Amino acid sequence: MAEREQRRDRREREETPEFADRLVAINRVSKTVKGGKRFGFAALVVVGDQKGRVGFGKGKAKEVPEAIRKATEQAKRSMMRVPLREGRTLHHDMEGRHGAGRVVMRSAPQGTGIIAGGPMRAVFEMLGVQDVVAKSIGSQNPYNMIRATLDGLRKESSPRQVAQRRGKKVADILKRDDAPAEAVAEA
Repeated sequence: MAEREQRRDRREREETPEFADRLVAINRVSKTVKGGKRFGFAALVVVGDQKGRVGFGKGKAKEVPEAIRKATEQAKRSMMRVPLREGRTLHHDMEGRHGAGRVVMRSAPQGTGIIAGGPMRAVFEMLGVQDVVAKSIGSQNPYNMIRATLDGLRKESSPRQVAQRRGKKVADILKRDDAPAEAVAEA
């Protein structure tokens, strides 16, 4: 009996790695009824393991804690993996779009920090990015900003993925075109 419980505990720990979560927005909505107003709450949460996985979720309920719990559960189900360079920044610059929301994300040298506003900052912190420069253009709606950021992060590809797709080696992909420039300079 005790052995079975230990196996179950170990399995639960393996299935649910430790996630950090960040509450991005809470929206209070009201419905006018015969006796007055009924309030409801909508929560937007970003969840990540700070090692390259991130997801977001939204939840609605009559009370704030329940809305946050629902949003967190949905965020854990919608996790995606993003390849990071040196575990701290993006591999290349990219743009993400969703509706009227548009975000531009650029990789940055070490020590830059997260230069991004509002909901985008929450996504990068939960993702584990330490150095990035990002700008939101268009919609300031937090839902659209997060969706646009995740759209851009889906486009992220590491040199390993590019090499595999092209059927080459990683060294061939990362090789710089310095040789032709030197040959032209000598001639």
